Amino acid sequence: MPRNRLKLLCLVVPVLAAAGCGSASKPGTASRTATSTSQSSTAQTSASTSQPGAGSIGPEGVLLESGSPLASAATTLPGRTVDGIQCAPVEQLAYHIHAHLQVYVNGQPRELPPAIGMVGPVPQQTANGVFYGAVTCYYWLHVHAGDGIIHIESPTQRIYTLGDFFDEWGQPLQTGRVADATGSVTAFLNGRRWTRNVRAIPLLPHAAIQLDVGAPAVGFHPVSWAGTGL
Repeated sequence: MPRNRLKLLCLVVPVLAAAGCGSASKPGTASRTATSTSQSSTAQTSASTSQPGAGSIGPEGVLLESGSPLASAATTLPGRTVDGIQCAPVEQLAYHIHAHLQVYVNGQPRELPPAIGMVGPVPQQTANGVFYGAVTCYYWLHVHAGDGIIHIESPTQRIYTLGDFFDEWGQPLQTGRVADATGSVTAFLNGRRWTRNVRAIPLLPHAAIQLDVGAPAVGFHPVSWAGTGL
């Protein structure tokens, strides 16, 4: 992530400055504010989905998810290694990709809460909504904003799974249950029905993952990455 995002967060969130902003300790804690504040209306329009009930464009150029949070982000385990995934004081950028997760429960959208995978999360208000950084540490899989974007930032290239993400979050993911939602689970990956174990869904570059819990099931709604810089 660009170093200018760090400088911006140091100005906006003093507590992060006290924690070491401006040093090598946090390249990229700030939001993609340059994207959210300066991107053209054309780029914002392209970075949209057709999902019902979606909100406005968020700080990462993707629509904010509507609905109540699927579960609390605070259940992220406090710095303990999970499934080989560690929590580090800086984001690991050797392998840096993004995936998107949207969950519907009984036909209604639910928000993937921001700050999953962060210990000591601190909110930063941007022109396009709240973006979270972390004071203590970042897990290699984490969520900055309420837009469903999962950041995969790892020191080595590895195929992580949705099960890894939920384990790190401290929430169940299994047949009949997704976090605090229960019911039959229908899964999609990039528009195709996923018929294997839902935990095995891979977090691939620009993967669009949708989980429908209960009934009615919602048809797949794609996400556009155009103009986001992700």
